[in-house]
Amino acid sequence: MASPSSSSTNVMLAIFEKKTVSLDLYRPLRNYIVFNYSEREAQNLEDDLQTIKQYRSEIERVPGDSLPARRDMLQNYYKALCAVESRFPISPDKDHINSVYFTWYDTFKIKQKAVQQNIHLEKAAVLFNLGAVHSQMGLSMDRSAVEGRRQASHSFIAAAGAFAFLRDNVAMKASMSTSTTVDMSVECAGMLERLMLAQAQECVFENTIAKGSTPGVCAKISRQVGIYYEEALAALNVAPLTYHFDKGWLAHVQLKAALFYAEACYRCGMELHEKEEIAEEIARLKSGISALSEAKKSSSKGAAQQLLDAINKLDTNLNQNLARAVKENDRVYLMRVPQASSLPPLPAFAMVKPMPMNDVLDASKEKMFASLVPDNSAKALSRYTEMVDDVIRAQAERLQQGSELARVKLKEMDLPDSILALEGNLTLPVALKEDVDAVQICGGPAGLEAELQQLNDLKRVNQELLIQTEELLQKEATEDAQFRSQFGTRWTRPQSSTLTKNLLDRLNRFAGNLKQAAESDTRIERSVRDHAALMSILDSRPIESALPTLARPIMSLDANEDAIAGALKQSLRQLEGLGAQRAGLEDMLKEMKRKDDILPKLMTSTGSHEDLFRKEITKYDHICEEISKNLEAQEQLLLQIQAQNVDFASTFNLEDYKASRERTYKQIEAAISKYQEIKENINEGLKFYVTLQDAITNVKQQGSDFVMTRNMQCREMMDDVQRQMSGLSFQENKGSNGYTYPSAAQSHQVPRSNPQPPADPANIPNAVRPPASTYQPPHQPAMPGYTQNPPPYGAPQPQPPPPYNLQASGPPYPPTQHQQQPPPSHEYGQPAYPGWRGPYYNAPPQQPAPLQQQGSMPQPPYTVPSPYHLPPHQSGYYRQ
Repeated sequence: MASPSSSSTNVMLAIFEKKTVSLDLYRPLRNYIVFNYSEREAQNLEDDLQTIKQYRSEIERVPGDSLPARRDMLQNYYKALCAVESRFPISPDKDHINSVYFTWYDTFKIKQKAVQQNIHLEKAAVLFNLGAVHSQMGLSMDRSAVEGRRQASHSFIAAAGAFAFLRDNVAMKASMSTSTTVDMSVECAGMLERLMLAQAQECVFENTIAKGSTPGVCAKISRQVGIYYEEALAALNVAPLTYHFDKGWLAHVQLKAALFYAEACYRCGMELHEKEEIAEEIARLKSGISALSEAKKSSSKGAAQQLLDAINKLDTNLNQNLARAVKENDRVYLMRVPQASSLPPLPAFAMVKPMPMNDVLDASKEKMFASLVPDNSAKALSRYTEMVDDVIRAQAERLQQGSELARVKLKEMDLPDSILALEGNLTLPVALKEDVDAVQICGGPAGLEAELQQLNDLKRVNQELLIQTEELLQKEATEDAQFRSQFGTRWTRPQSSTLTKNLLDRLNRFAGNLKQAAESDTRIERSVRDHAALMSILDSRPIESALPTLARPIMSLDANEDAIAGALKQSLRQLEGLGAQRAGLEDMLKEMKRKDDILPKLMTSTGSHEDLFRKEITKYDHICEEISKNLEAQEQLLLQIQAQNVDFASTFNLEDYKASRERTYKQIEAAISKYQEIKENINEGLKFYVTLQDAITNVKQQGSDFVMTRNMQCREMMDDVQRQMSGLSFQENKGSNGYTYPSAAQSHQVPRSNPQPPADPANIPNAVRPPASTYQPPHQPAMPGYTQNPPPYGAPQPQPPPPYNLQASGPPYPPTQHQQQPPPSHEYGQPAYPGWRGPYYNAPPQQPAPLQQQGSMPQPPYTVPSPYHLPPHQSGYYRQ
């Protein structure tokens, strides 16, 4: 797995080598030489064969104490494998060396293994072990001293270079087999490269701190350490590495990423403090503390104690500096602290990069098995590969040009659309079809009537609410006037008109809004009627049924329509077959290149390489000839289709059909445009009425509260007036100066939270009894039912005309530049359709709770300015 370091404050990781099983390479390689060359050649290469055998034996043994010697052996063995690869074909092929099976175990999941007859697996495992050895060398250095940290950084850089070389050159080839392991994947090699770079940069950071560099420099280097760890963590959290590593790995990498991000914030804060940029310092310190806190919550299990101690120490330092900065800012600077998300990213500076391994692992100068292959064999193979690529590239371009030419020609002749139209398979352009589908999903033009009815229903509900609210206030005002007339100066409470002015003014504005909204509704209904014929085409289902059809001619001299159409269809089918053939030819080229391995022939060839290349490249000639034949056949077929299409167009009057079809397309587009315009207006109307309903309902509730409070006051004043008139008044200063009456600007307290019940005039001697019709017990006014026809707004009433029956001016609803619309209430904010019922109709009125249950009455809502206004975004609802 990984071995932690304990030689420094911060723990680091090293990778264990992969394990393998015993394998004899000597005998298969020697037999191949004897069989393909001679016994004498095998004897001459005995030293090279023994060297390969020795390298393989050392790979199989447990690593010794000398890590540099192990590193050198792995590098030499890799170069030897490159020499073997170019001269000894190892594969399941019967003509190749097929008795060699390379077996390697996953270093992170030791029970998983890969077995391949492929030398790429051996090369990949050797590169992996080379990177692992370099990481162990870095971990073995004494990082308590500057020189030890420098050497450790160099070893981690070399490890990153080995893993990068594995990722870029061998990992993909080794992973192509069905038998492979995750640690050999491209993703794992990339993750390990990032991890090694992070640890190398961490060593540089430790030296930077030891040398006393400025906080700004330390912050940049520390931030780059965190970035490398973050990249490694990202790779660990996605397939195929997810769940392949134990929790200790994830905890270590995540805590390291958070630690060095917080370290960068800490160092950056020190620099900002020196510059007296206290606000940004506070934000940076808070960001670092937050990162540490989140990392400790999610990754504390499985992490090394040394790492946790380092995090706790840094957390303490961050909090100390934060407290100091906050204190100074509160007392001296008074700067506004920005949000952490608004700050620019912390700058980073990379001090390390993977070591280039091309020179270290270059096998071009390797002398092993030199007599078997000429020195220029690798260059010759590359030259042949370039020749094959040129052939394939040229043929692919020809195939692509042929397909594009056929597409353009058919488009010019309106094929195969005209044939499909003749068969009844009509189609709309894709964009137009999507627009029509969207309209029909919403109900189409036929559904507009139901939505207009919804507008009328909501308008009627708003009108009923207005009338109910006005009648409620008018009834209270009438009762107050009757008592004032009966008792004269003894009736000292304020008149209703002075208290309800605010409510009546708002009702008046709502009435004006409704009037303008009704005018807008009329315009929408007129627009629906005027454009019903235009939009009716959108109700066609399917919409293709509204398209014109390509009909057969009514009269024909020779009755050859079927023959003309049939010939054109047959030609189109042939053209389609040629296109499919071109796709198959391109696939054949790619497959032939994939299987084209002339390395064995190149190794055994004694003549000119150019002669071999010319001979081998001819295997592609028959495919090139097939491509030429295909393109020539398509050219002739297109000429034939063009002539057939002329006859087809003249016989079936194709030009008139195209013109008719285009007119239908334009009609559909115009219908969609008008439908969308009307639909948008209706939606704005619905929003307007629902919002206005909430506002009126709020005013009605305020009026109800006002009436209830006034009725309570009325009962109390009746008691006092009757006592005065009967001569039993208690001289307790309960005259006009003893009452306070709430108004729109007064207190919300009820005069008495627990008033005594009124005295019965029958029990008072010689009491003056008011007429029975003068006073009625307070109750909520009956609310008209939903099915009633409300009187037309503005019609004369038996009572004085409502104060809101004025000529409205301006927009149909008030602007709300400085007020917010409250959320719709549970009772009054629901739509009035379909199946909607509100508590203000078809339901018994709710009586106020008894005073003894209410306790102290809350502030009457009618004294508070209304928070309900209509949103400004509905201005587009009123369109001409």
